[in-house]
Amino acid sequence: MQTASINYKSSQINYSYGGSGEKLLLCLHGYGESEKSFRFLETYLPAGYRILAIDLPFHGETQWHEGLHFTTDDLLAIIDSICRQHTGYTGRLTIAGFSMGGRVALSLLEKIPAQTDKVLLMASDGLKVNIWYRLATRTIIGNRFFRYTMHRPQWFFLLLKIGDAIGLINQSVYKFTRYYIHDKQVREDLYKRWTCMRYIRPHLPGIKRSVVQYAIPVRLLYGQYDRIIRYERGEKFRSGIESFCTLRIIPTGHQVLQEKNVQVILELLQF
Repeated sequence: MQTASINYKSSQINYSYGGSGEKLLLCLHGYGESEKSFRFLETYLPAGYRILAIDLPFHGETQWHEGLHFTTDDLLAIIDSICRQHTGYTGRLTIAGFSMGGRVALSLLEKIPAQTDKVLLMASDGLKVNIWYRLATRTIIGNRFFRYTMHRPQWFFLLLKIGDAIGLINQSVYKFTRYYIHDKQVREDLYKRWTCMRYIRPHLPGIKRSVVQYAIPVRLLYGQYDRIIRYERGEKFRSGIESFCTLRIIPTGHQVLQEKNVQVILELLQF
C-alpha cells in the first residue's frame, strides 16, 4: 500500500491506499494502532476493489491539531476529501473496523446508512456502554479525575494489584491495563485518545433500524479467548437483526486482525 496525507483544518491526516476498481474498503484501526494494521489485506484484494486505511487522531502519523475534539462529521469530511483529491471514489463503502475502529465504523454506519454497502466489525468496541469510559470522558469531574490519575497513577496501580490478588480482575484485563498505563507518555496518549474520541458514540437502536431499512449486511468477528471485548456483546447486538447480522468466533484472543485470519476476514467481507 502507498502512503499519503491531506490537510484537514489545521491538521494533517495520514492514510494508505492500494488496489483499484469501483468498490472501496474503508479500514479503521484499533486503539494504539495505525493504518499499518490493514496493509496485509491489499495482497488479497480481488480485482475491482481498492482499500483505504486512515490514521485516526493521535494515532500513527496523523498530526491532529483540533484539540481533544473529533466527530463522525470530521471523519466524513476527511474521507470525502481523500476521495475527491486522490481516489476519485464516489460510491458506497464497505467498512471494516477493529476494536476501537469498530466503534468508529458503527458511527459511520449510523450517519450514512444509504452509502454503506456492508460492515465488518472485528472485536468491536461500541456495542456496550462502558460506564467508566463515559464518566472519564463525558463528565467534567470524571475527566479531571482521569487526567489527574494519568499524571499520578500510584493509587490506580495499587487498586489494580489488589483486584488481581483477590481475583476481581482477570489476567488478560490486568495485563492489558498495566500495559497502557505503565509509562508517562503512554498515559498521556491514553488521556488524549480517549478524550478526543468521546463524541464517537453510536446509537445502537437507531443503527439496528437502519440495518433493516437499508438491508445492510453486518458481520461480527470475535476471538474465542478474548477477555477484553467478549463475543457476548455481539450476540446481544444481533438480537432482532439476525437476518442481516452474523457472528463468527475463531480460536484466538483479542487480536483477530492478523494475516493468519485473512481467509475468514475475506469470507465475512463476502468478496
